[in-house]
Amino acid sequence: MTFEEKLLQQRTRRHFFRDCGVGVGKMALASMLAPELIGKTKGLHHPAKVDHVIYLFMAGAPSQLELFDYKPDLIKYDQKPTPDSFLAGKRFAFMDTFTKEKPKLLGTRRKFTRHGQSGMWFSELLPHIGSVADDLSMIHGVSTENFNHGPAKLFSNTGSVRTGRPSIGSWVTYGIGSESKDLPGFVVLQSGPRGPRGGAALWGSGFLPSSFQGVPFRSAGDPILDLSNPSGVTREEQQHTITAINDLNALLLKETGDTEIQTRIAQYEMAFRMQTSGPELIDFSQESKATLELYGAEPGKASYANNCLLARRLVERGSRFVQLYHADWDHHADLSKPLDEVCAEIDRPTAALIKDLKQRGLLDRTLVIWGGEFGRTPMGEDREEGKVGRNHHIDAYSVFMAGGGLKKGAVVGQTDEFGFSPVTGKIEIHALQATILHLLGIDHLKLTYRFQGRDFRLTDVGGHLINGLLA
Repeated sequence: MTFEEKLLQQRTRRHFFRDCGVGVGKMALASMLAPELIGKTKGLHHPAKVDHVIYLFMAGAPSQLELFDYKPDLIKYDQKPTPDSFLAGKRFAFMDTFTKEKPKLLGTRRKFTRHGQSGMWFSELLPHIGSVADDLSMIHGVSTENFNHGPAKLFSNTGSVRTGRPSIGSWVTYGIGSESKDLPGFVVLQSGPRGPRGGAALWGSGFLPSSFQGVPFRSAGDPILDLSNPSGVTREEQQHTITAINDLNALLLKETGDTEIQTRIAQYEMAFRMQTSGPELIDFSQESKATLELYGAEPGKASYANNCLLARRLVERGSRFVQLYHADWDHHADLSKPLDEVCAEIDRPTAALIKDLKQRGLLDRTLVIWGGEFGRTPMGEDREEGKVGRNHHIDAYSVFMAGGGLKKGAVVGQTDEFGFSPVTGKIEIHALQATILHLLGIDHLKLTYRFQGRDFRLTDVGGHLINGLLA
């Protein structure tokens, strides 16, 4: 079945619900909720290794040299000018912005140790993640195309540095739908003091039907604002109002065949069901004390820890793609206390998510991804007296994954002695995206959408499988 035929099938099903007079929920949610495709997925290009994705996106670009990519030679040359032989032929982002002198190398101040049977390196900032090393697959030498945060985030999430392209979660739900009938297939959770710059473009549906855009949830209170009826509005009054709106939408749909009208009908249905399923989703009273302590989650508090637990609950209930954005990783000026604090926020909950999925039998059918939009340079950056940070670096950074279809404990890719360039070949963003789709049973070359006279895909004209990751 083609994707166009799948959409037509959905339209027919919506007609059935409309004509049966099924209630469809709160009007204020009409522009926010993505529809579901009920039941098991069909039309996969090959057998899927995973059914769900949880993408932990660290907005601001974590320094791989302080976290995963251990470089003893960089420590040895700490505060020494970068050798001419090393600089030859290299490209630098902003190298001369803050100094006209030859840049000095910066060795990490953090202690690194090997973890697990795999012997994977982690710094002392991530002891909890290190404890699940044998469940991870680490990728070094990931490269991207733009050294500004906004375009780089877009590229990681949409495959393009330009706005208006569908996000990866939108491509996935467009291609294979969701297993949940009561919750959106693509959910977005946010944490951190400033939020990820880039906003809705990072989880938008672009030129795909708007039904496939990500749905931002809150981790406290109603998952979405205005989910509950206003005071004084009864369920019967709501039903009469929505029935009238449905009738108008049905007339417009019959006259125009506009898929966006079809989307609206689907959104009302989802909104109605969300009035029951949404509050239950974020009711952590159902979780054991041991589980809450494992994550460090606090009911009613907006936090990365709560979002990790919420992500597990979402995939448990059938949501296809859950994206967590955690901000405050932009450490130009200071790699000391600010980095300590943000690592403390994410270390325990990230490891807890992997452990919790595993003990519930969900990890084998879930793909967990952790990474940012680019990495950090081996050279230091002095913006404030007495403090040192690192600048943007797009040629080699680190990402890790866990879940079904991956080689556990594997390390793919390697960087040079200073962590500046890959020595085993670049691993580009489109390769990462192609591999994610492959694990979901999708051939990235076949997942296309015709727009303005040409076929588009997430991986554009690039992409290949990272075979060293695949079990």
